[in-house]
Amino acid sequence: QVQLVESGGGSVQAGGSLRLSCAASGYTYSSYLMGWFRQAPGKEREGVAAIDSHGSTSYADSVKGRFTISTDFAKATLYLEMSRLEPEDTGVYYCAAEHSYGPSIYPPLGPDKYNYWGQGTQVTVSS
Repeated sequence: QVQLVESGGGSVQAGGSLRLSCAASGYTYSSYLMGWFRQAPGKEREGVAAIDSHGSTSYADSVKGRFTISTDFAKATLYLEMSRLEPEDTGVYYCAAEHSYGPSIYPPLGPDKYNYWGQGTQVTVSS
């Protein structure tokens, strides 16, 4: 069974940085699309960043230039480096995976495109 476990969340002041990790197990990691999503109180879950097995990435407009998604195939671990954090970045961050059916120019950011999910980690940015 697919298992995804997020870590690295916490509280930080605006302008600060944070690095999230997602440890994957139970499947062939290199054959899947991987993504980060977040959900703020009272809002719908939204895609933040995604990456495929070839290294192609997608980012939400709100985080471009501030967040970087990366992966370590040897460790089967996904990362999200966040910098210049803003209060609007506050929310529960989820790691997700979906089988890749072929190469893509832009990995999808729609939550409905992913079938496997972690439990999430809280990120709080104070002003």
